[in-house]
Amino acid sequence: MRRRTRLNLNPKHVFIAVAILCFALMFLSYQFGDELSPFKATVGNIISPMQKGINTVGHSVFNGFEKIASLNKLEEENTRLKEENNVLSYENKILLQDKYELDRFRDLYKLDKKYADYPKVAARVISADPNNWFNTFTIDKGSDDGIAVDMNVIAGNGLVGIIETVGKNHSIVRSIIDDSSSVSGMFLKTSDICVVKGDLAKLEKGVLPVELIKKDADIYDGYEVVTSNISPKYLQGILIGYISNITLDSNNLSKTADLTPAVDFENLQEVLIITEVKEKLE
Repeated sequence: MRRRTRLNLNPKHVFIAVAILCFALMFLSYQFGDELSPFKATVGNIISPMQKGINTVGHSVFNGFEKIASLNKLEEENTRLKEENNVLSYENKILLQDKYELDRFRDLYKLDKKYADYPKVAARVISADPNNWFNTFTIDKGSDDGIAVDMNVIAGNGLVGIIETVGKNHSIVRSIIDDSSSVSGMFLKTSDICVVKGDLAKLEKGVLPVELIKKDADIYDGYEVVTSNISPKYLQGILIGYISNITLDSNNLSKTADLTPAVDFENLQEVLIITEVKEKLE
């Protein structure tokens, strides 16, 4: 078998050879310019179309590279703008959250002033039952913060419920909308007594049932119902809601009605606990 021989060309030698060839061609062109004119023309005729094609290809390649560079630049700019938009969107959401939180704190402040005679502690809602309503929920304040069972809880424009269970750093609130709840109320304008019942099914329509209203009670739609003086656990005068749909019972002895709660029981986030328990009659 024949061995293939490798040509070990020294780049330095190749460069010298090419340089000598160039000088030789320049010399021949200078010395024998006229004699070489036909040869130059023939070479020119052969090379010119090739050069034109090479230039065309070169321009196309150059334009292609320019388009790619432009596309890359546009893509980079688009990516940068998207990142800036994401940052602005996030900052806008933070600002909106801060605004909503500030609005809620303002509402709590107004509520605090509305019931200024009662000492209060603010708390955050940290968990709730997995339904659409806050019929029972947990707050982040407990016995270490002076919270005790049967303390009244308020938010929005009025009564939320009552402290049912207390831990060291948390408490469970049972709200007035819970099916087991029953609050003794009275009409603010007439002092007529009534009972506001918890009813989650009826709350789907935005109201709670009001029962045991005196037949001759002079009441009208829109009247305010507040906690009554005879309530065993709720302090007097806390707004519960507004009356509507007053009807006479079938027994013709009392009236019933609907009550629109003063509190939004779908979106509770902060509450106030009145740190005073109503004294029980002996």
